[in-house]
Amino acid sequence: MTITNRNWSTVTLETMQWFVFLLASAVTLPIVIGAIFDLSFTEVAGLMQRTFFAVGLTSLLQGLFGHRLPIMEGPAGIWISIFAVMAYSEVAAGKSYIETLQTLEAAMIWTGIFLFIFGIFGLAHRVLFVFTPLVTGAFLFLITVQLSGTFLKGMIGVQQQVGAIHIDKTILAFLTFFLVIGLSFFGKGWLKGYAVLIGIVVGWVLYVVWVGSKPVDSLLVSDAFKIPDLWVWGTPNFEWSVIPLAFITAVILLSNLVASVVAVSHSIYGKPSYKYNQLNRGSSFLGINHGISAIFSSVANVSLASSSGFINLTGQKSKRPFLYASLILIAVAFFPPVVAFISAIPAPIANAALLATFVQLMGLGISNMASEELNERRLTILGISFLLGIGIMFLPAEVFQEMPSMVQNLLSNGLLVGTVLVILLEQIWKESPKSSKSNNA
Repeated sequence: MTITNRNWSTVTLETMQWFVFLLASAVTLPIVIGAIFDLSFTEVAGLMQRTFFAVGLTSLLQGLFGHRLPIMEGPAGIWISIFAVMAYSEVAAGKSYIETLQTLEAAMIWTGIFLFIFGIFGLAHRVLFVFTPLVTGAFLFLITVQLSGTFLKGMIGVQQQVGAIHIDKTILAFLTFFLVIGLSFFGKGWLKGYAVLIGIVVGWVLYVVWVGSKPVDSLLVSDAFKIPDLWVWGTPNFEWSVIPLAFITAVILLSNLVASVVAVSHSIYGKPSYKYNQLNRGSSFLGINHGISAIFSSVANVSLASSSGFINLTGQKSKRPFLYASLILIAVAFFPPVVAFISAIPAPIANAALLATFVQLMGLGISNMASEELNERRLTILGISFLLGIGIMFLPAEVFQEMPSMVQNLLSNGLLVGTVLVILLEQIWKESPKSSKSNNA
């Protein structure tokens, strides 16, 4: 009986930590999207509710029927880039923000259709030859570089606005960041296992004491129970110009799926381990999940490789707590007062905890790239892809305004450009047999 109770308490704590990780990963990006599209507080609150529901549901579907690994399905970095780019390019072309969001709904649906076709017809595993360790490592590296900027802005309290660093918030954010890192590497027992949970709780308490808590808007808690709304942004605006973007995004998301499965299976089993039908199922449900995200007017959810960083930090390898946490998040979405309380997690604290999980992910990306000898060919491929991909991340969207909208949407996304370059160069510039023999020798 004692063992059973101990197991139950362990599962409960692990479920709570997974739940906090799901929340921390889901709570920040609706705020970012709200800033980009000038959404009101009430609209951001509704987006947060729908995001919680979609994240919980899509994570549960993948965990039970898709790739069947404890990998969070969350708002994707690549889609955040697409939302940000189209917010400028479409409005510059004369569209309103709401019309742009309707076009984005259609883009998510098209991408979902391509991913579903890849999976249902068993095509996902047939392109595995493209996703070499160099490509997988480069993708993981680029996505950490891209999202580190978003998380760092959140940590210093400026989000999308230009302004001075908030010293008090920044100090607390970095205290939280180093607390999570310190506990995960130097902590013993439960301190190490619950580093993320402890870091967020301690950071939140210190934030309330030092900075104060933000008031909860009465509009957010006007209903004790509320079902998430459908098609809040209106019906999708299907345009031919988004189909090429959707197809390329679907291919890039296949590399994301492979990278996530490789990273998490490596964290759980000590080495990359997956089967072809597992990737095909994962692709099919990734397509379904894109449809769910579009229906609930939220940012498309994809398998987050950062789940590997979470597992490495906490040592939690069991899938059951992950599934329980996904169910809890679905249930929470129906209760606006609970959503309001959770949304009160200070953005600097949530961003700091997320950035801490990306330390492991960055390391995994570098490890993948270094798993094969970094000869002159591979270093040149990485150099070209990183210089152009990361360079584009620093360019303002306005520089692409003279280009056709379809080209804008493709070339202005640094993560997409960098990953496509690695894939193309790796396939076009084949290693010579002589070089391959010398490497093997």
